[in-house]
Amino acid sequence: MSQPPIRPPCPPGACDCRREQLQAAGTDPRILLLTREQEHKLLERLENVETLEQLQHLQQRIFDQLGLRVHIAPGPNEVKTMRGISIRMDPVPGLCRKTRAAIPAAIRRGLERRPHIAWDLLNTFDLLRDA
Repeated sequence: MSQPPIRPPCPPGACDCRREQLQAAGTDPRILLLTREQEHKLLERLENVETLEQLQHLQQRIFDQLGLRVHIAPGPNEVKTMRGISIRMDPVPGLCRKTRAAIPAAIRRGLERRPHIAWDLLNTFDLLRDA
């Protein structure tokens, strides 16, 4: 039985992913299963979500398969554009700096393409209750 492919390390000094911490006992190495090819597929899926339920399902799958928790919620200030929606990820050793930026950007592009998903998200936080 062969091992699944893992992401190759970033060039020295090019990233702050703290990959070396994954060698410690008790750390979760699943994030290394996100190869560059898999990352491109994930970003494409995040950009092309059709519903809030589909986005939430992807969030759960990202956590189940990679151990990465993605939080999407209204920001602390008034939400006038998609930039007002807070998209953050829990810090995970081994997660590449570029991937940490690419996942929220893909989600934001998906929300911009389908604003009804953002409205549904805001509605789950009761922000459009009186509208």
